[in-house]
Parts: sequence; structure tokens; C-alpha cells
Amino acid sequence: MKTPVAVFLALSVLLWPSCKKSGTADMGDIKAYDIDFNWGEGGPNGFAAPGLWADADPVAHVDWYADMGCNVIQSFAVSCNGYAWYKNGIVPEQPGLVHDFLTEQVKLAHKKNIKVFGYFCAGSNTRWGQENPDLSYGIPSAPHIPYTTKYLDFLCASIKDAIEKTGIDGVFIDWLWNPGATMEPYPPLKWIDCEQVMYTELMGQPFPGIEKITPELELQFRRKAIDRAWKRIRETVKSTKPDCIIWLTSCQLTSRDIAGSDMLKEVDWVLNEAGDIATTESVRSMLGSHTKLITCLANWNGQEPSVVIPAAIKEKVGLYGFTKPVSGSMMPPVDHYLSSPVDSMKGDEKNIAVLARAFNNLPFDYVKK
Repeated sequence: MKTPVAVFLALSVLLWPSCKKSGTADMGDIKAYDIDFNWGEGGPNGFAAPGLWADADPVAHVDWYADMGCNVIQSFAVSCNGYAWYKNGIVPEQPGLVHDFLTEQVKLAHKKNIKVFGYFCAGSNTRWGQENPDLSYGIPSAPHIPYTTKYLDFLCASIKDAIEKTGIDGVFIDWLWNPGATMEPYPPLKWIDCEQVMYTELMGQPFPGIEKITPELELQFRRKAIDRAWKRIRETVKSTKPDCIIWLTSCQLTSRDIAGSDMLKEVDWVLNEAGDIATTESVRSMLGSHTKLITCLANWNGQEPSVVIPAAIKEKVGLYGFTKPVSGSMMPPVDHYLSSPVDSMKGDEKNIAVLARAFNNLPFDYVKK
């Protein structure tokens, strides 16, 4: 009996479309990766301390992604610690930022015909929580920000600023969730004062008191809060740069907070971060006719690349992966992942090894000598 990897190797040769190297590939085949600057040491929660990786070299990063075979780089405008990865913006830059990282990355990537997306975390921003304690559930490394008009003004101004100053091709929107949410079942909202004001704005009636909030009323509020945030984000992006791509990521696309929403119909690209084939297929009917669907390979979701990638190729679903840097702000050279058989590696190393072969249109049993 063939192993899953052996089956994968056979299928991949048949299914992966002929395409040119990174930089000239048809954007119908989304080949994206992210060296993730969110999670790290030294901060007050699980997010990286401000200034960690501030010496990141845009030349080295773009070269790595090009070697990987990417035609899309998911980079960072503002990471979850609340500091920016470009200079002279309205959001303070990462302390000690050596390069105008995102701006320079965009210029370098465009020379290789690679698109660059700037990351924003809608639901979590440590600096915002610290500076606006009455408008946040504290600063956990989890969604903690109610979508008040003041916060949406800040978020949208930040997005507009990044688009105008860096030249990014798109914005990558993460954690567009209500406070405490990512995977159902969600904890109930705390109904802090700012949420009570939001209730009046969104529901068109005074807040009735916490004791009178039923699960049905809370669900209506939750959906309306996300819908308002989405519409503000979409209007900001498209009025600033009409061809700027909005890429939404979600670890639970079937959540009752967003299932069937205008957001899923209107967004340009959507990522099933959970990566499972069943969810990827099940959400198609909720997406707009123009929306590109992407799946994810990352250590946290435990997906097997030998299963996910052939299915994605067959169904014309884009491919994406991410992991925390392991060598300063970088990953080992791509040759490291190409120099050993894919089934000799595990976790994110295996994910990268398999994606690098797929992205570069190499046989999946390829081993660089």
C-alpha cells in the first residue's frame, strides 16, 4: 500500500498546473507565505515584545520568499503588539526599526512581480488595549477589542495610512472577531460600558441591561458589530486604492458570527486558516463569485500537506503557510528544505518543504544534491 506521501507525490505531478517561477506566475494560482512577526518573547502576553526583530532586512526577506517560489508575501503593516513595520506612519514604528521594512519590501518584491500584503489584526492590539483600557477587555493574546466607532476610526486610519505610504497590493485582515472569540463556543460578552453604547448604535434601541440579553440578542449584536467593522474596512480600502485586495483570514469560517455574512460575499480573498478540506469546500456557497479561496498549512492546525495540497490543487484553491522565525527574523535558506526528502521532516519544516516544491513546480520527490 502506498504511503500518504507517495500518493501525494503521484497526484501532485498530475494536478499541479504548469506555471512559471515565482514572480511571473498567474495570480489564479496563489502561492503565499508569511514569516510571522506576531508571536514571540518579551511582551506582556504571548505577542512579541515591541522591537523584537526590528533589524529585519527587507532584502533578505524578499529573496527568501522568491526562492520559496511565492507570488504573494504576507508581510506586516501593524503586528499584534500594536507597532508598525514601516516608518513615518500614524502608528508608532517598532522600537529600533532599522529599515523602512514594509515600504522597502514592497519595492523589492515588485521588481520580482511578487505582491505584498500588509497585516492588520482587527480584534487584538496590545498597544491599543494599554492606551484605551475602557475600550478593551485588557490585553490578552486573544481578541479583546470591541468595535467601537473610536476604534474603527483608528483602525481604518491606520489601514489608509499604510496603503498610501507603503504601496502594498493588499491588506490581510486577521481576527475580525468579537472579544473572546475565535473558535465556538464563545464566552459571553462582558457588556462593558462601550459595548452598551455600541448596542444602542447597532440595535437601534437602548441597552436593556445585561440580565435581559438573551443568546439570540447577543448573536444579533455580534453579527452587526462585525458587519459594521467589515463595511468600514472595505470602504476605507477601496476608496483609498480601488484595486487594493482585501484578504480575510478566519480559523472558523462556519462560525455563526460570520456565516452567510456580506463580508464573506464581498471580500476579495478568504483564507480557511484551519486548513481542513471539509471547511474549505463547505464555505464555497457563502462566498462571492469573485472571491478567491485559499487554504492554510501551519503547525497549529495540524493539517497534513500530503492531503491538503493535492486537494487544493485539484479544486484550484490557493496555498498559504506561516510560521514564527527561527533564525533571527528569518527562516533557514530554502535549500535547507529542498535538500532532504519531505517525509523526513515534521511540522512547519515539512509544510515549507512541500510548499517550496509545489510553488517552484518541482517534482515532490525532488531532493537537491
